[in-house]
Amino acid sequence: MNLSHISLGHFDLYSIETGRFRLDGGAMFGVVPKTLWSRAIDVDDKNRIPMAMRCLLIKSNKSGRTYLIDNGSGTKFNDKFEDIYQLDHEHSNLLSSLSHHGFDPEDITDVIFSHLHFDHCGGTTYYDEDNNLQHQFPNATYHVTERHLETAQNPNAREKASFLPDNIEPIANWDKLNTVDEYHTYEKGLDALPVNGHTISQQLPRITADDKTIVFMADLVPTHIHLPLPWVMGYDMYPVKTLNEKQQYLDQAVENDWFLFLEHDAEEEVITASKENGKYVVDERLRLNDI
Repeated sequence: MNLSHISLGHFDLYSIETGRFRLDGGAMFGVVPKTLWSRAIDVDDKNRIPMAMRCLLIKSNKSGRTYLIDNGSGTKFNDKFEDIYQLDHEHSNLLSSLSHHGFDPEDITDVIFSHLHFDHCGGTTYYDEDNNLQHQFPNATYHVTERHLETAQNPNAREKASFLPDNIEPIANWDKLNTVDEYHTYEKGLDALPVNGHTISQQLPRITADDKTIVFMADLVPTHIHLPLPWVMGYDMYPVKTLNEKQQYLDQAVENDWFLFLEHDAEEEVITASKENGKYVVDERLRLNDI
């Protein structure tokens, strides 16, 4: 497990790998034909592609806060669920990644959820030896947009399978829950950009320091292969909105030299983008410590 970190301004940033899983390639690339997307990524005999669950830990030396952005799928699954998604916590897991960087779950003061699909928030809780649900980060305030929490608690039929009750209810009932508005600022140099195509009110945390900007892309651009505008996931609730949001933020990324931190890319951790003949393409492939 090769985990990276970097210091930017008063922030220390750490890559946190929480495991690997697989999702259906057709669903991940929507209307893009398999003949095209399969050239760029391996696919197994069940048409699934490899996916990371890569989170980001941010330690602020100014405020003293330790933020964790998302926390993977967790381990609250039966064998059937694990087989469907080929969950792999031998590659990496939340606790070992935190420990690698010298952190314990008790050190986390804030958990920022991009959104509450199972592969982004499942690590918030776990079942103990007596099968009681416990919070992994007992000292943390949970941050999620108010509109998204409402969506997670009252999902439509299409999205319901991604909002699991034993994930959502403990978060919604947490005594240190903080529901935020869109464009929320957590502290100077750390804010969040809203997107509504994949799911209502997903937030993309943005770190700005030392004249550099890193954006946690969550499910707006899950892998570097999704950089072209039409390559939008079938999982997205509002794919045309996703397309427009991608264009809006990728234009800013190209113009302002943003670094894009990829949550689900099994190979690439950070990329930069450029535009060639009107199309977005990967410019640099980096790790945090290359920035």
